[in-house]
Amino acid sequence: MAVVADLGISIDGFSPARDIAAQAQAAEAGGAKTLWIATHLFLRDPVALAATALAATRTLRVALMAVSPYAMHPVHAAMAAATLDELHPGRVILSLGAGAPADLAAAGIERPRPLATLREAIAVCRALFGGESADLDGQVFRVAGRRLAGAPCSVPIMLAASGPKMLELAGTHADGVVISGATSAPFVRWCLDVVERGRGARPVRRCGIVYARIGDDAHAVGNTMRRTLGFILRGEHHRMNVRMGGAVLDQSSLREAYAAEDWARVDRLIDDDVVASHAACGDVDHVRARLEAYAGAGLDEIILNGIAEPEAIRATLSAVGTSE
Repeated sequence: MAVVADLGISIDGFSPARDIAAQAQAAEAGGAKTLWIATHLFLRDPVALAATALAATRTLRVALMAVSPYAMHPVHAAMAAATLDELHPGRVILSLGAGAPADLAAAGIERPRPLATLREAIAVCRALFGGESADLDGQVFRVAGRRLAGAPCSVPIMLAASGPKMLELAGTHADGVVISGATSAPFVRWCLDVVERGRGARPVRRCGIVYARIGDDAHAVGNTMRRTLGFILRGEHHRMNVRMGGAVLDQSSLREAYAAEDWARVDRLIDDDVVASHAACGDVDHVRARLEAYAGAGLDEIILNGIAEPEAIRATLSAVGTSE
């Protein structure tokens, strides 16, 4: 049985910037549809990485994911995406998102009214990409009487979302949705059902991040993912995701373990059942079956995360790649 979804690769910005060209080339050679370059404050700059990745490849799409309008004004985000698209037409995607609260706080950036902020950011970017005058007197942003150089341009606007209101906003206002990593397949289905409620007749591309790694020893492979999964799943907003995944996880104890930097306890709490429900780690057949479950939940594109080495990117895509 084939994985009936496109595959993408996510790059978090932890690797040295000099690696991005080889990572992008490996993704393209392996058949990835999109290279998703994450925007994390204090890590590598995603626009510079995207420019390098686009220049190093011929057909690979590159997405800026997920730019926070709290940290980058939507006019500036639109400028960056449109400039990349002018250089590499039709290969650029802009994904917006509220941003990680801890990262924003570390930079002294407040995060009020996320729903209004993202709604208005989408409106500003859409008007500018369309070559229109961006005239918005909103609750958060005020943009008056200016057009974007080089527009109109064809840059899809995605929205990173997990809560119900943000998921509905993706359905009503964005060109697509990006579901965060460490989500169980049943929770992905629930998220996409919420997106559908607001979609109407508009096409909305459905993408989701899945932490994945291939290895014959499932427990050993899971060891490479436990702390990453725990970091995400400790959040109270993942309570429904954990419940729907079916594994037993004491989130309160997990938060305490992270606060104490008790990594042995984190590793015990994120046991093999949790990894099996919230990632795709194991031998090729197991990983392929997990990706089929995520595709069956409704994803159009599965964004593989947790793989940064170029050869591992190429080998993983080759092993689990889609076929008709």
